[in-house]
Amino acid sequence: MKKSTLIFIGAAFFMILFSACEKTPIIPNEEEVITTLHYELTPNGGGAAVLLTFQDLDGDGGNAPTITNGTLAANETYTGNLVLLNETTTTVDSISNEVLEEGTEHQFFFESTVNGLSVQYNDTDNNNNPLGLSSLLTTTTAGAGTLKITLRHEPNKQATGVIGGDISNAGGETDIEVTFNIDVQ
Repeated sequence: MKKSTLIFIGAAFFMILFSACEKTPIIPNEEEVITTLHYELTPNGGGAAVLLTFQDLDGDGGNAPTITNGTLAANETYTGNLVLLNETTTTVDSISNEVLEEGTEHQFFFESTVNGLSVQYNDTDNNNNPLGLSSLLTTTTAGAGTLKITLRHEPNKQATGVIGGDISNAGGETDIEVTFNIDVQ
């Protein structure tokens, strides 16, 4: 065999060998791990804050999450602040900061079955669309029911009703969804 043929066969062998190696894919935006959600509601009329919490350190399956529900006052407006955490790491990771930085790709939705309870957005993303890390929760009459908080990743904020808080046309993927029992007295 000629020397040039041997070089060609050797080069072809190495190309096949190296192209067969598995390459690790690059994930541009890995899904956030959210173990904990705190929704702190501070009454604008004064008084103690109400803290609704959800914590599930072992994720889906395993142990049931710990949920702290809340009692709210009738005829009150609360300033609400959401905090999301990943507590599976040695240093607790604030996912709220990531959601804020990527605000155009996220939106919280608030769905209530409590008569007279409504939630309005109190913050926006860089495109002036609602985000929901900050909100205003208002109660009118006494009652009981649930408040479901959902964080969507990549919702269609231009779809009908989405900027007003209607999740039905939002699309996207759910990062976390928590339902709290609420009693308004």
